[in-house]
Amino acid sequence: MPEKKDVYVQKLKAKIDEWNAEIDILTAKANQSQADLKLRYLEHVEELREKRNEVEAKLKVVQEASGSAWDEIKEGLEESFHVWKDSFSKAKAAFEQGFKDGKKDKD
Repeated sequence: MPEKKDVYVQKLKAKIDEWNAEIDILTAKANQSQADLKLRYLEHVEELREKRNEVEAKLKVVQEASGSAWDEIKEGLEESFHVWKDSFSKAKAAFEQGFKDGKKDKD
């Protein structure tokens, strides 16, 4: 049974909310860092925000789609979403690794 548009939209919104929370945590960590590392961390955070913004833009397209257009959009969005999810995870991991490395250098 194909997934209904409203269920799909809610699932995307939940993921965006999750990413927003993660971005907030990483931003707080970045702001607590030494000045020389802070800029680098905030660059990673900005990359995460850009990826989140891409998903939000696609979400708007999905919300405005109707009938058969929804089915076509969903297929392309599914593929894109997996790419964004992987990219977000990699960017977050790079931030976390840099943060750990920065803390080690500080100690």
